[in-house]
Amino acid sequence: MADSRTAQTDAANTTPLHQELVGPPLDESPATIITASSTVATPHNLGFRRNQMWTYFGPAFVASVAYIDPGNFATNIEGGSRFGYRLLWVLLWSNAMAILIQYLSAKLGIVTGLTLPQNCRKYFSRPTTITLWLAAEIAAIATDLAEFLGAALGLYLLVGPFLLAHGWSRTQTLLAAALVSAVAVFLILALDLAGYQWLERVIMFFVGIIGLCYGFEVFLVHPDWHLAAFHTLIPTFATANPQALHQSIYIAVSMLGATVMPHVIYLHSALVQPRLKQVTSVPHVKGHSRRRAYLRFELIDVFVAMNGAWLINSAMIVMAAVAFSHHGAVVTDVEQAYRTLGPLLGPAAATVFAVALLCSGLSSSTVGVMAGQVIIEGFLDIKFPIFLRRLITIIPAIVIIAIGLDPLRILIFSQVVLSFALPFALIPLLLLTSRRSVMDTFVSAFRTRIAGWVSVAIILTLNAILLVQLAFAS
Repeated sequence: MADSRTAQTDAANTTPLHQELVGPPLDESPATIITASSTVATPHNLGFRRNQMWTYFGPAFVASVAYIDPGNFATNIEGGSRFGYRLLWVLLWSNAMAILIQYLSAKLGIVTGLTLPQNCRKYFSRPTTITLWLAAEIAAIATDLAEFLGAALGLYLLVGPFLLAHGWSRTQTLLAAALVSAVAVFLILALDLAGYQWLERVIMFFVGIIGLCYGFEVFLVHPDWHLAAFHTLIPTFATANPQALHQSIYIAVSMLGATVMPHVIYLHSALVQPRLKQVTSVPHVKGHSRRRAYLRFELIDVFVAMNGAWLINSAMIVMAAVAFSHHGAVVTDVEQAYRTLGPLLGPAAATVFAVALLCSGLSSSTVGVMAGQVIIEGFLDIKFPIFLRRLITIIPAIVIIAIGLDPLRILIFSQVVLSFALPFALIPLLLLTSRRSVMDTFVSAFRTRIAGWVSVAIILTLNAILLVQLAFAS
């Protein structure tokens, strides 16, 4: 009998994440799912065994990778090199919005047992669902493009000099780096077969490496912490001339799009499903809400992970502000940043920068593929192999590299696209979490609704300003 229970536990812990992400069928109640796990706290100890809280760390950290992806490198480097510390406030407020949005996404998944795309398909009309799916696919493609390009660039910076010295062209080297990065992402996705927690641990490892790399960079540059704190708290744009104002708004919108990522709004509601099935499988304890206990742990997970991503993003701007802006260098290219860091801060700084970019690209590209699968399966109610999704999304990045387009310009443009796609993810999330028919007693409080709609208003306002400026500029 004990062996039977052990076998059940092992089976639960090794369930592939790609099979768990899309949630239960729409006609299946989460409470009817029977799974057992010794690694997740049971209802009677959720509220008291704080030492088991670490078993709930994972979903928000996987989502946080999208907040420190290569698109963030691109926008933060250009923002810091052009405007110094001035745009640090954008990261602070973007992070506050990210915490709220990611928690609401997780809450929707935990309460309903369905992903955000599945809920959209269930509660919205067919034309609305198709429109939301198209917007989500555009966001997913833009995201995957930026992340895959970042991984290729990181590998290129590390091994490119060796290959270039042996007669390879720059395009050939970038293509080779892209192909190796594609294989690496396939291998990371394959870890899913060993169980969703293995994939989570690898992603968390990458996040830790990126954090250590930028901690090292900040240690080298000796920033002005008082000035950095001032610009973190006080919103300002560059107002020296109309062109500077336009550029600072463009970068600010890019930073917003790179920080509050639409594809992980869909993904987070799916990432909580494996643990939800485990939590709801054990007997109910009278007077104890299993979902409320899980929500408390997930809120901590979101708070820790999102603030960690905010610190890493802030470190990127601080590093660029000191290393580049203070030396009069406006850096608009990742490769330029790498080559400028060497003479200014030493070879170790350049190598660490490339390692962080590579880790960011590989991990975020993996997360982007997972999000793409959740989007297409949830909105269209079809099964779509995750490895096929990865194969298809490689093509645009390969084409861009092959024809020699500037990767950094593509990275920044992709973040602007993401900012415009955000309302198509945010508005359905806010509507669903505000409906008692969907959330029952877990419906969002009035203050939460206000905060959510204010976030949407800020995003739409910044996008409108950017559109007007682009129209006059053309």
